[in-house]
Amino acid sequence: MKKLFGFLKPYALQVVVIICVLMVQAYCDLSLPAYTSDIVNVGIQQSGIDEKVPEALAGEDLNLILAFVPEEDRAEVADAYEESSDSYDYEGTVMALKEQVKEDDSQLEELSDQMGLPMVMAMAAEESGINMNGAEGMTGEGSGQMEDLPDSMVEQAVAAYIQSAYEKIGIDVGDISSRYILATGGKMLLLAGLGMAASILVGLMASRVGAGLGRSLRERVFRKVVGFSNGEFDKFSTASLITRSTNDIQQIQLLTVMILRMVLYAPIMAIGGIWNVFHTNVDMSWIIALAVVLIFLLVAVLFAVVMPKFRILQNLVDRLNLVSREILTGLSVIRAFGTEKHEEERFDDANKDLTRANLFVNRAMTFMMPTMMLIMNGISVLIVWVGGHSIDEGTMQVGDMMAFIQYTMQIIMAFLMICMISVMLPRAAVSAERVDGVLESHTRINDPGDPEKLPEESKGQVVFDHVSFRYPGAEEDVLEDISFTAEPGQTTAIIGSTGCGKSTLVNLIPRFYDVTEGSIRLDGHDIRNLTQHDLREKLGYVPQKGVLFSGDIASNILFGNPDGTDEEMEEAARIAQATEFIEAKKRQYHSHIAQGGSNVSGGQKQRLSIARAIAKHPAVYIFDDSFSALDYKTDVALRGALKEKTEDSTVIIVAQRISTIMHAEQILVLDDGKIVGKGTHKELLRDCPEYYQIASSQLSEKELEQDMKEVG
Repeated sequence: MKKLFGFLKPYALQVVVIICVLMVQAYCDLSLPAYTSDIVNVGIQQSGIDEKVPEALAGEDLNLILAFVPEEDRAEVADAYEESSDSYDYEGTVMALKEQVKEDDSQLEELSDQMGLPMVMAMAAEESGINMNGAEGMTGEGSGQMEDLPDSMVEQAVAAYIQSAYEKIGIDVGDISSRYILATGGKMLLLAGLGMAASILVGLMASRVGAGLGRSLRERVFRKVVGFSNGEFDKFSTASLITRSTNDIQQIQLLTVMILRMVLYAPIMAIGGIWNVFHTNVDMSWIIALAVVLIFLLVAVLFAVVMPKFRILQNLVDRLNLVSREILTGLSVIRAFGTEKHEEERFDDANKDLTRANLFVNRAMTFMMPTMMLIMNGISVLIVWVGGHSIDEGTMQVGDMMAFIQYTMQIIMAFLMICMISVMLPRAAVSAERVDGVLESHTRINDPGDPEKLPEESKGQVVFDHVSFRYPGAEEDVLEDISFTAEPGQTTAIIGSTGCGKSTLVNLIPRFYDVTEGSIRLDGHDIRNLTQHDLREKLGYVPQKGVLFSGDIASNILFGNPDGTDEEMEEAARIAQATEFIEAKKRQYHSHIAQGGSNVSGGQKQRLSIARAIAKHPAVYIFDDSFSALDYKTDVALRGALKEKTEDSTVIIVAQRISTIMHAEQILVLDDGKIVGKGTHKELLRDCPEYYQIASSQLSEKELEQDMKEVG
């Protein structure tokens, strides 16, 4: 969870704005139940009369009320009214509140306390047919009996009395009710509209933050992965990196939107709902506590059951991606060996494991929803049952119960939203850890703090000075005490048995790995003291496996020299012996290259890879067994043309064939990570048994005898 919120730090300002808008939305949603209660309690039950003191009433009604008002307050109450000058449909005297009293809220509140019980007693006296004289005798004992009435019953009785008082003097109470309901309904519509606008705005901002976070994370992961050395790629599999860059970041992005839309909104709604509940009817607050306890129990059970599955779910996605990638890339081999059935079973096993984990999680969510609905409906029934008794006893009004139900549902829905997110949270938390694992991984190959600069006209001399290397975590060196110098204008060839460390050796030059001991120098500069960009700018590297990129032939040849001319491109293709098959194509250099170069042959792919290195005009050429897919004729022609092009450059060739390297000025023979021979072809035939053994397995007896005679 800490990782998730850590990713949101750059968007702190947007999150604060979203929280503010959520508060506006919560205020609108939480205000609606109170207005619903007012419509029922005041608009319908009290005919829209929400004042606690009548603004006008018949003179005789005021006198009757005064009869029940305590003697010390009687003069103050009587002084609050004056004879009305307005025309009412009433033959007697009408008394109206003075204007200064209407505008003084504190005086109105005091007047309400003084007249509340007397109005209830006056209504009871009227219903009993008691006249003024009899009423004055009831003042003491009647007041004592009425004081025990609940406040809600007193409020309803006062409203009923004011309604009858208004009807008596000809005021249209029905019109008052209609105006009150319409005004309150209008406020509800405005609040609903404002809440809807806030909800849309929050959705928009949350989506923008989520999309921005996803884009940012993908960019950061991509930049990090591009800077990985081969050691990091050995640690993170390609399938895992793809999953982390896509599925894991998608999980984080989705949860970010849900957090901003629901998780932040839920506690605001829950706290606001609880606050309003305690101001509606505290006697039923225990129902809220019961609902919250039940919900937390449900969430606790879900977490205990589901959490372990989420910890392995993403690993199962990794495994499925790995199996899928292996099958798709090795499809021709699978068909050639007839192992389709085995691979189908392997994919099916990985797919079933992931399906079972997903089904378990989805079933848990399916179980959660009906359980939550059962809790909600059960709580609603409990509120109606308890509220019905309270209404019957006169301690609650119908509108209050309706508002309480709505507040309770809002509180439960808030916790329901949190529960829904809680199911997604563990998986997203795992995804966040996996993405953070890539972002926080330590790259072993780094640029120096104060890099050295190579001269513009670099010669390209490469010196290995007592170089040893072992892979991270390995117990033994792969290369041991390697020393040689590759001079400009000369070809240095490296040959040896499979697995002796030839490719590892040349991979040290571009710093795909760093040496364990010793140093490699380019024109006298330790390559670790150069920036990776400056170093690789001087190198033309052709990997063992030709790699092409989707696009066309021209874009692949000029990949390392995007500003190169057509003449440079065509020259590189001619030297690499690629002109023949390129010009045979309809669109020639603009012919399409599929992803990975799948629409060209292995030999064509190698020749285009070689042309790409030539078009860069590097100081050092590195060919890692790059001629293996070429026929002998093409190999000879390519090396002849390459010799002319690279007469001032350093050329390092890794090869398996003697014919490819026999004309090199310097040949290194590797065996078990050590140099066991160094010299020309003829010198090695004479002095190096390992080289002689390789030569005897590839050259005819006649060629071998001829070479030995020349040595001899």
